[in-house]
Amino acid sequence: MVRLDKFLCDCNMGTRSQIKDYIRQGLVSVNGIIVKKPELKIHESNDNVTLRGESCTFKKYAYYMLYKPAGVVSATTDNTADTVISLLADVKDKNLFPVGRLDKDTTGLLLITNDGDLSHHMLSPKKHVDKTYLVGIRNPLTLEDKTRLEQGVDIGDEKLTLPAVVSFPNQVTEECAQILLTIHEGRFHQVKRMLQAVDNEVVTLKRVSFGPLTLDVSLAPGQYRELNEQEVEACMKC
Repeated sequence: MVRLDKFLCDCNMGTRSQIKDYIRQGLVSVNGIIVKKPELKIHESNDNVTLRGESCTFKKYAYYMLYKPAGVVSATTDNTADTVISLLADVKDKNLFPVGRLDKDTTGLLLITNDGDLSHHMLSPKKHVDKTYLVGIRNPLTLEDKTRLEQGVDIGDEKLTLPAVVSFPNQVTEECAQILLTIHEGRFHQVKRMLQAVDNEVVTLKRVSFGPLTLDVSLAPGQYRELNEQEVEACMKC
């Protein structure tokens, strides 16, 4: 059992002081009965709690898919630039953080959550979770360089990169050639360094998938949505 005011606070219905005011004003009901005691003990799972008629449900963890735009940093706080968390300003869930990071100029799919276990699972080097990028490159990729990327290249680390998957999308752009590149690890500036290793250069970089998640085509840069139960389960199993 838990105190009523703590339960409502955990449901992100307001600060502890705000919630105590709501309760004393008679805005909170438990099982259809108005209560005015913040210290009242309730069963989180069994009791039906409402605030202003709105049912309050406690969710321990939250999961969001964000279409990261260029110009924001993958951090919770930053002194010089907007962060990906600031894009979720209307979200009440607490202690959110990005799972991994995308460079400031990189766009695309970013998972935001407050579930540390899921984050560790998705980022574990032992899992080799796939990440696919739409990469705009300075020069068209030759078949020889495609083979090199798929076999693993030297980017200045102790080991070659793991074998990647390279394909050529049907999209056409006047600005640069494009490839789809799937990697299975997350080294520092890895995609940019891989293209440098085959004497090419990344012009634009957009992550289109991360593990079982694919960037929702209905999202515009800066927009986000909650993951559904099936997506969360798929992330936990990948």
